[in-house]
Amino acid sequence: MDLDSMDCASTIDVTDDEEIHQDRHSYASVSKHHSNNSNANAAPGLLPTTTSVHELLECPVCTNSMYPPIHQCHNGHTLCSTCKNRVHNRCPTCRQELGDIRCLALEKVAESLELPCKYMSLGCPEIFPYYSKLKHETVCNFRPYNCPYAGSECSVMGDIPFLVAHLRDDHKVDMHSGCTFNHRYVKSNPREVENATWMLTVFHCFGQYFCLHFEAFQLGMAPVYMAFLRFMGDETEARNYNYSLEVGGYGRKLIWEGTPRSVRDSHRKVRDSHDGLIIQRNMALFFSGGDRKELKLRVTGRIWKEQQQSGEGGGGACIPNLS
Repeated sequence: MDLDSMDCASTIDVTDDEEIHQDRHSYASVSKHHSNNSNANAAPGLLPTTTSVHELLECPVCTNSMYPPIHQCHNGHTLCSTCKNRVHNRCPTCRQELGDIRCLALEKVAESLELPCKYMSLGCPEIFPYYSKLKHETVCNFRPYNCPYAGSECSVMGDIPFLVAHLRDDHKVDMHSGCTFNHRYVKSNPREVENATWMLTVFHCFGQYFCLHFEAFQLGMAPVYMAFLRFMGDETEARNYNYSLEVGGYGRKLIWEGTPRSVRDSHRKVRDSHDGLIIQRNMALFFSGGDRKELKLRVTGRIWKEQQQSGEGGGGACIPNLS
């Protein structure tokens, strides 16, 4: 969909075998505020010999840590099970046939190791047994976030400050301060917007960042519009906030209230779970008025902290942050 064809008026109230390489330990897009030198943060008690053994457990093909089954050739060169298939059963070091030899000694050595999380340079202080480390890293709170922009397949990763700057500078996303919003979405031909992401706006309030999405897609056989909010942080923090969305016209309105989803959940996952304000196209055109050939939707909403809403009865809970 051509994003330039839509106007949005916004009012803010405040394989060669030797050449196969894949380094999972590199995060070039992570904010420059983080040091990439993990040695400077090495945990006490981790001896140099541990580092040497850890290097032995690094697959020479993909450079990832090896987990059972660890394979070796007749000359003792090792590699991981994934790369064994990629190199067509030939040792990438000596070119001898690999066969099905397991390196049981190295697997046993790995059981005795305790290693820091690979996100140590991003702030994770945890140390794990070798075979538990991988499981932790899949859910580590210090792991980088994926770019929340849904208008393209963006592969950039980083911490929240880095991604906010990335959204502003690279995706040209609108940035606003405040916890209330009033958007007007206009489209001259609303029948051409199936499966199209229309708008992403970032709001800064309560010292946090939130992403407001508005888009169109097919829900079964019915074309719908959907608006939802995502929190730029982890799920546990997202639960501290609530938001409301409202759309209407001509004496009718739809209201949605919910908790913003973390950007740990992908845009598609949130959309496909229908966790947001969903408007059938016929209803959206009714709200637009006129001859119903042009979409003119005004979506208003606000964000508040749960304890403020309950403690203050909803009055004065949202104080714009203009910093």
